[in-house]
Amino acid sequence: MAAENALGFLRALGQGRDPTPAVLIAGPQAFLREYVLEALRQRLARDGFKYRTFQVGGGDGFAPVISELEGADLFAPKRMVVCRVLRSHRDRGGAEDEEGDDGEGRSAAAGGEAAFAAAIERLGPALRLVLSYERDNAPAKMRKLVDQAGTLVNCMRPFDNQIGQYAELFARNLGLKLSMSASDLLAGRHGGDLAAIANALAKAAITCGEKGRVETSDLGEAGLTRIPEVFELAESLTRGNSAETLSLFDRAIETGREPIELLAVELIPLVRRMLVAAALIARRKGVAEIARTLGLPPNSGMLTRAVEGARRFELDRLTRAHQRACELDAHFKMGLLKEREQAVAGMLLDLMAGA
Repeated sequence: MAAENALGFLRALGQGRDPTPAVLIAGPQAFLREYVLEALRQRLARDGFKYRTFQVGGGDGFAPVISELEGADLFAPKRMVVCRVLRSHRDRGGAEDEEGDDGEGRSAAAGGEAAFAAAIERLGPALRLVLSYERDNAPAKMRKLVDQAGTLVNCMRPFDNQIGQYAELFARNLGLKLSMSASDLLAGRHGGDLAAIANALAKAAITCGEKGRVETSDLGEAGLTRIPEVFELAESLTRGNSAETLSLFDRAIETGREPIELLAVELIPLVRRMLVAAALIARRKGVAEIARTLGLPPNSGMLTRAVEGARRFELDRLTRAHQRACELDAHFKMGLLKEREQAVAGMLLDLMAGA
């Protein structure tokens, strides 16, 4: 069975590639699992496939799904059969059933697996099977059953360099183009929260549908009390402007942002990128090498800020700042520090002092 991450699978689907007869979806990102499932539904609906859904939980088996796959439907010559396997589902005949008749339970489970495997092998062009597991990993037994005709889609937490790519993919699926600055803004504002990024783009599509492009201004909030954009805080920090940086930080706190969230989602990733850039500059590496190491496009705003900050603060100062930021993050999560705003502000001042 071919294994793909959700980003690659969605890209291929958008480029017109036909899905395999069986698709197995699993991973810790619930939003991504649902997004992949919806993308499959829309893709197959254009080809005339009707949607059929089943839910398996507790000790339930796959008999209704097998019956749907083996039967015919006069009103739906083409069918997309979706089976949602809940986290509460447990396989019959396994270790949890040892109190009963082991031989009978295991033979029944083996017979069900054989029937399911046979049904998958007989999937024709008029049938598509999608198995969606509410687990980090699909059971090896199920992966083996769909091995010949299936694709495994892993819905994992995105890496930092994939967030912007997901944002562009979500915008393209809405019929929109996303500017580089808008992509950086979404990545910085929401971090790895792909659901929030998709929701922000869906709201922007209401007003950007005619022009077909999303700019930074389309994602902002009017008024003086708006939450500062992440690139404002980042640019102010990389310029070493302590007064402006603290002002933006205070405004973010006043509008409901949590210091622990600002530190973990915005400040630590920014300092880490600057630290990596400073280390490469110290080894006399160019901007192209820094871009490859960070996994960012050469014209990315994140790359520009990382290089600018690296040259301004230098390696030793950034090393100390990154160590202190990580210590603050750990102390916040363990409840060892109560004055969180003051601690983060002090870290910012120490980083920018004398820069």
